Amino acid sequence: MDPLLISAGNASPWTGPTGNNTWLLQGREPALVDAGVGLVEHVEAVAAALGGVDLARILITHAHSDHASGTPALLARWPSAIVISGSQLTAATHIVRDAASIPAGNGTLRVIATPGHTPDHLCFFDEGSGDLFSGDLARLGGTVVIPASQGGSLRDYLASLERVRALRPRRLLPGHGPVVDDPAALIDEYIKHRADRDQQILDAIRAGARTPEDIVARVYVGLAAELRTAAADSVRAHLINLRESGRL
Repeated sequence: MDPLLISAGNASPWTGPTGNNTWLLQGREPALVDAGVGLVEHVEAVAAALGGVDLARILITHAHSDHASGTPALLARWPSAIVISGSQLTAATHIVRDAASIPAGNGTLRVIATPGHTPDHLCFFDEGSGDLFSGDLARLGGTVVIPASQGGSLRDYLASLERVRALRPRRLLPGHGPVVDDPAALIDEYIKHRADRDQQILDAIRAGARTPEDIVARVYVGLAAELRTAAADSVRAHLINLRESGRL
């Protein structure tokens, strides 16, 4: 049975027109990948899809609020559900490490540690179907912020992309946007984008930019005002990586 997409309903410029994706795996061990933000409509949609069966597990890809803050609302509805995460979200969170196997639906998911967007970022891989629940690792129609001020690391992120590419997943089921049917092509595009951004940043510095904000003004032409702070944080991640690699 294919995972069921249930929108979290938190539409915004950041999360997309339908909000975050959450993915329900039905079967012996019903599991929900990502928790949304706790909207009543989301919890009710999950309950309707479960059809009276209890939710067994809540699998969190990372601790950003749009993916994890709905956990208390889900636990209020299904108090016996086990929360699986790479960091401590609640007192009852089960912290898992790379390569752990998690019962979900009628099978198991393998934990794939994919830091970079956040230090605790996880993907969950169904090796039988080839589906990989990818959180904020990648998405169609946009790129991923690497927030240096919150522990984001471009070096780790690029390594995570390479690792997932080597797994050769059939599909990515992301936290935002549509299913990715050609993961290798998207990952290659992401890696090229980061290399191109490195060059744009170096060119901006040579042209006189002296702060991340200066670089944003030169490189991210036409960017909406509400996104500039995040763009500057990603620029910081690039600057750190350029310095660590000896290019700056």
